[in-house]
Amino acid sequence: MNNILSFKRNRSTCVEQIDDETMKSYCRLQDTFTDAYVEIVVRLPDLEIIKAKGEFTRSLRNECLIDINESLKGVIGVRIGPGMLKIIKGLMGEKTDCKELVFMVEECCHGIILTFTKEGLLSASKEERNKDEYYANMVKKNIRMYNRCAAFAPGSPLVEGLKPPA
Repeated sequence: MNNILSFKRNRSTCVEQIDDETMKSYCRLQDTFTDAYVEIVVRLPDLEIIKAKGEFTRSLRNECLIDINESLKGVIGVRIGPGMLKIIKGLMGEKTDCKELVFMVEECCHGIILTFTKEGLLSASKEERNKDEYYANMVKKNIRMYNRCAAFAPGSPLVEGLKPPA
């Protein structure tokens, strides 16, 4: 018997610089019902997805247990940037009903975006009060950063009062 009160979830997204022209982003999702991994490889400087692979070893949703690599082929050639989420949902939604797979590809893309945001984060004031204000303004200017890391998640004082993107 599944007890929803004992539900556990871990999700991590990592980005690695492979070489001067290539980055890799991968997302692992493990919870009480799911064990999944998705990886994309991106060509710089245009941020084009050139490879994608993944695996679901455990899922309650049968549509996630089929060969997801066929669905992932749909994102090859997509450029990470404005409008990519709609494109990815459209391309992957045609090939799979596995919502977790689409979410994990999006997470990989956001990881790449956040990597390029690092310089802006590092240029914050050294004073704690000014730093918080700087980060809050950064998210206001780029609302897609909302809920992409713990610091910018709902409930964080850095994003207090912000409206989440639709």
